[in-house]
Amino acid sequence: MAKTGRPPVIPAAEYAALREVVRDNPQATLPELALAWSERMGRNAPSAVTMRAALKAAGLQRTRPKQQLARAKPQQPRTRYGYNALHRPSNASGIAEVLTDAEWVLAQDLFEPEPGSRGRPATYSRRSVVEACCYVLRTGSSWRNLPTQIYPPWQSVQKAFVRWARQGKFEALHERLRQQWRQRVDRAEQPSEAIIDSQSNRGSPQGDTLGFDAGKKVQGRKRHLVVDTLGLLLAVVVTSAAVQDRDAAAQTVAQACKRTGGSFKVLWADSAYAGQCAQQIEKAHDVKVQIVRHSARHRWDDAQQPLWKEEQPVVIAKKRWVVERTHAWLERNRRLVMHHDRKPFYAQAWVWLAQARMLLGRLK
Repeated sequence: MAKTGRPPVIPAAEYAALREVVRDNPQATLPELALAWSERMGRNAPSAVTMRAALKAAGLQRTRPKQQLARAKPQQPRTRYGYNALHRPSNASGIAEVLTDAEWVLAQDLFEPEPGSRGRPATYSRRSVVEACCYVLRTGSSWRNLPTQIYPPWQSVQKAFVRWARQGKFEALHERLRQQWRQRVDRAEQPSEAIIDSQSNRGSPQGDTLGFDAGKKVQGRKRHLVVDTLGLLLAVVVTSAAVQDRDAAAQTVAQACKRTGGSFKVLWADSAYAGQCAQQIEKAHDVKVQIVRHSARHRWDDAQQPLWKEEQPVVIAKKRWVVERTHAWLERNRRLVMHHDRKPFYAQAWVWLAQARMLLGRLK
């Protein structure tokens, strides 16, 4: 009697179900396919070696699809309205004012003391101090280089910035303006989907908590963001550039869930958050993590499919571009191009102030 050996973990009778799993996850890795297979069949997940052998026996192989660049449609020339004096009126010194009267009305109650409060009257107006912080943010100037003929002394401005950052003033201002803007564009107060990503930036020598990002070849810090589908911030975490994206994801997502009350149920991310990181986020916060991979990535190809296939055009990754646009918005401010603060906490405060400043311009 011939020896048959141990029966295969995935027999030939289940190849049809295996093809359906691959069809639903064309860009998945072997461990991800094994996990999807176990969820479908209700059995323990096979190893990567077993899954590879079963895919090969079923006639499935990984191929890189040929792609054709999609031709952009001709756009009609848009009318450009130049920047004039009405956008930002200048003061007596000739330097454009940072905040207009309409913008200051939206933020005044957060920075002005309450009526009847005790203590020594302020020497400098709160508005001038906030404008000085915005000036440093936009120009990237150091505290000592603040124009003394326009703004208060840099010592007063720096102490006020540190005090307001610890009190969460900039974060509270942004949260208020974010909800107002979502209402203006007919969106719900809290989002149902979010996007996570990170960006590495250089750090100055006087900065602390620096590291080296071997992937981007950057010595500095890494800015982890969670934004809604409009590109507005939900969470900001600044770490050393040596910290991996997946290691800071738990803290960043927890901050976003706390701010929104757990309203978003879908989190879009790139392949850096795939695997155990995505599974831990789904288990801890009841959020479905959608991994968006590159369109030119290897795919699982079924040999039983038609021989002649149409070339697929390059498509923009769904939802993922929103957070990249937010990174571009932030880097309009020169203070955020390079980290100069000693503590990452104050680097986070600059990020909240930067987008709050952008929303003030929209809502005025």
